[in-house]
Amino acid sequence: MRTKTVYKQHLLLKQINRKKKDMYKKAKQLGYTHSVVVTCSQELDQLLNQYQGMIPYQEVG
Repeated sequence: MRTKTVYKQHLLLKQINRKKKDMYKKAKQLGYTHSVVVTCSQELDQLLNQYQGMIPYQEVG
């Protein structure tokens, strides 16, 4: 079960990195406020939220 979760996290991180690169590329071409870039940013936010939900809560301190 643990291996499956780690694999899913790995795949999600790859998606996050691809989306991030795609967003930067589009922002450079179109500008940061273009609707295509904003949509890409929102999709990245969703991926990051998904990833954060997979990480167990750890209290700091």
